[in-house]
Amino acid sequence: MPARISAVAVFCGSRFGNLPDYRAAAEAMGASLARAGIHLVYGGGDVGLMGTVADAAIAAGGKVTGIIPEFLKAREIMHNGVTDLIVTETMHTRKQKMFALAEAFVVLPGGFGTFDELMEILTWKQLCLHTSPILIVDVAGWAKALVSMLDTAVEQGFASPNARGLLEVVPDVESAMKRLCTTSSTEATSGRQEERV
Repeated sequence: MPARISAVAVFCGSRFGNLPDYRAAAEAMGASLARAGIHLVYGGGDVGLMGTVADAAIAAGGKVTGIIPEFLKAREIMHNGVTDLIVTETMHTRKQKMFALAEAFVVLPGGFGTFDELMEILTWKQLCLHTSPILIVDVAGWAKALVSMLDTAVEQGFASPNARGLLEVVPDVESAMKRLCTTSSTEATSGRQEERV
């Protein structure tokens, strides 16, 4: 039987958002990954949903790697309680490191930074740099407009019809975990290439 994926990058907000559902989902995600023995890779902050997902994973006994650029160490208050903390020179090298360590990507509620991370990892998949699963967790319908934008890009001819299949939208953390726990590491990493500037 193929080995199951062992590391997942979670993209999410450095703020909590307006609904308690967002924080609850971040807590559930961190705890669920830890209980499943899956290594959490995230943006390294100790604030907002980022801090919440890390705290929940740590509390459940999980391995957590935070990756944060030097200039955000104070603004996002880097998390000193994680298993490993990596400080990078730039935002781009942060994303490259997250990509290198993770075998799948989960997108929780977030703002512009979360959108940036999603769009880059989605574009890399479109360019065949990886085959890893990309899951958007549509907590309380937060991703409705985001998914609509992606659908519009396809409808208007700016992306091929099969591009929409490069990511999956799931309704909750439980559904995301079911998907992650049925993905093999071979499936997630086949054809993976290093992205170069």
